[in-house]
Amino acid sequence: MTAVLQTKELGKRYGRRWALSNCTLAIPAGKVVGLVGPNGAGKTTLLHLAVGLIRPTTGTVEVLGGRPAERPEQLAKVGFVAQDTPIFSNLTVADHLRFGALLNPAWNNEVADQRIARLGLAPDQVVGSLSGGQRAQLALTVAIAKRPELLVLDEPVASLDPMARRDFLSDLTSTVLQHGVTVILSSHLIADLERVCNYVAVLVSSRVRAAGDIEDLLTSHWRLTGHRGSVTIPNHARVIEENHEGTVSTFVVQSDVPIVDPTFQVEAVTLEDLVLAYMRQSDTDVQRATSIEAAS
Repeated sequence: MTAVLQTKELGKRYGRRWALSNCTLAIPAGKVVGLVGPNGAGKTTLLHLAVGLIRPTTGTVEVLGGRPAERPEQLAKVGFVAQDTPIFSNLTVADHLRFGALLNPAWNNEVADQRIARLGLAPDQVVGSLSGGQRAQLALTVAIAKRPELLVLDEPVASLDPMARRDFLSDLTSTVLQHGVTVILSSHLIADLERVCNYVAVLVSSRVRAAGDIEDLLTSHWRLTGHRGSVTIPNHARVIEENHEGTVSTFVVQSDVPIVDPTFQVEAVTLEDLVLAYMRQSDTDVQRATSIEAAS
């Protein structure tokens, strides 16, 4: 499967602090990808490296088969909306569309004009007078109208109210269906990811803890509950998280085959369950699991 974003031991250092280190990831084309992880995991740094805003300190990153922002034609393939939806408050909506047309060779005026009209934005409106949701939609319009192959969104709805967030995500879904663009969406809001994404990557401390089609991940992870001290995890299952309270033990495990064990209550997990389980993994747990897999 072709990867739209591929990194190998990617790292970015600011002075003595590593914002991202040893990150290896391959994101396939044709997906709407949710990039999720705790604050400080390196999500924004990874996306900034992917769109060419910063250069790596170590490792490599390729986007659509080339170095990010290496050439104008490479830049034209990628649309980007940053967390603060950077637009110019003293310019009008029409000014932003004119700039977009001047800077992007594949710019589609029809797409831009139709979206602006559907959103109820007047071309002569000064952007500083728009609501947060309207500004986010304008930024998305500019990113879409350049007709990218890859659309990168870094927490684009973090500051929006629930209604504006729902409208933004609905528009994003329509865009994917109409134009077939691959999307990487960074968000803390699992419910939003479930609404629009079909692929997820969990990034914790620069490490990719889990990545894959959401449907495949959900059908290969289970919650096991049993009496403490009297249960044994099957050999084919990998423990992601375990919790012991009183006489009850609960495990979140990954297994490629169904788990049938009368000593356990076996339940499916939600996407939130799965993401939180991987986010709570310690680096020691990951290193131990990696060592076991390498030795097997």
